[in-house]
Amino acid sequence: MKCDILILSGLWNSGPDHWQTHWEGKYSKWERVAHRDWNNPERDEWVAELDAAIAACQGMPILVAHSLGCMLVAQWAQSGSALKVAGAFLVAPSDTEAPSYPIDANGFKPIPMAPLPFPSLVVASSDDPFVTLDRAHAFAAAWGSRVVEIGAAGHINADTGYGEWSEGEALLEEFCRVLTP
Repeated sequence: MKCDILILSGLWNSGPDHWQTHWEGKYSKWERVAHRDWNNPERDEWVAELDAAIAACQGMPILVAHSLGCMLVAQWAQSGSALKVAGAFLVAPSDTEAPSYPIDANGFKPIPMAPLPFPSLVVASSDDPFVTLDRAHAFAAAWGSRVVEIGAAGHINADTGYGEWSEGEALLEEFCRVLTP
């Protein structure tokens, strides 16, 4: 793939069998944004860590986010940063306002419901325990994102069989082609 990628994992990071980890291993120039604390995320700290990672990029990266990483993208977009990204690929955005969210949201609510200032794609599952399909569509509508529904895929992670996830990689390749000539 010929695009600069920053990987944004969610709560607890993405384990060794997660699609983000597989993709990061496949593309040596892709980088995962590191966080000091994956288990007790603080919005302002995560936003600052993302901003620093974007600043370290040569050009405008594409953000490849999963779960809480999607909410990080929305929070960063409203942070007032002068930095730019080419777009965001947002998989299984967690609803930090829902009772099903597993920890205190630590500043990740309210969820920004304003257009993102860059192209974005939301990939959603019909049976995600951390976001309803209706809510994923509401986020996408508010953010100005295109939505791709992939059926009953749980939280689209290793626990639900999404290890290498070649179909997701194909969706990302298509998204990159639209963004980079």
